[in-house]
Amino acid sequence: MNNEFSGKTAIVTGASRGIGAATAVALARQGVHKFLLQYNSYPEGVQQTCAAIRELGGEAVAVQADLSQPAGIHSFIQQIKEPADILVNNAGSLVARVRLPEYTEDLFDRVMNLNVKSAWFITQAVAPGMIDKGAGSIVNLSSIAARNGGGSGATIYSAAKAAVSTITKGLAKELAPKGVRVNAVSPGTVDNYFHEQFSNKQILDAVVSQTPAGKLGTNEEVADTIVFLCSNASRFIYGQTIEVNGGMYMV
Repeated sequence: MNNEFSGKTAIVTGASRGIGAATAVALARQGVHKFLLQYNSYPEGVQQTCAAIRELGGEAVAVQADLSQPAGIHSFIQQIKEPADILVNNAGSLVARVRLPEYTEDLFDRVMNLNVKSAWFITQAVAPGMIDKGAGSIVNLSSIAARNGGGSGATIYSAAKAAVSTITKGLAKELAPKGVRVNAVSPGTVDNYFHEQFSNKQILDAVVSQTPAGKLGTNEEVADTIVFLCSNASRFIYGQTIEVNGGMYMV
């Protein structure tokens, strides 16, 4: 990347494991120097992420916040003290696989808060600093579920991720004239903690059998795509949701 990331600052949510942790480390490897990392319930994981960043010469601060609750979103935003060059709205989860008859209003709100509301209002807090500098890159995390409706019990999660993809387009139009690029990545099935929680071997084997690449994705493969979207190599890419799924879904 020709040291283009050297000295830059980044905010990454959901950075204690999985795609978020891999993204933070990948950005640090490219020269991003200062990180604000959000996590919720896995302090050991975020400390491992911080340690990896520091080994690469960067600085990292971890902030606990439950982004499935409005209070958690507000408390995290209050910790954003400095302008950032990069924002990765990675925090998100299915929370639970629940079908229509059992789905509660509380679960609906938690899923929407975590996947949609947090991304919107954290972006609202970060964008002014990018606008002042006339530059910045925001990458949101969508999902293949936004394209296909997801698996059993994942309808509201799928709807949330579809909202993320749509928000990405709208924000890209609004912020592009001000020098800020907004894009998203849409992972397919990734071999990580998310699917340890919400999938089983039968589901994962079926995905592999339907994937042209013949394997599940990795956190690092998604992270590398995010780094690309934050780089000058993607300087004329705006409002796109990049599918990262080994050919499982082709647009």
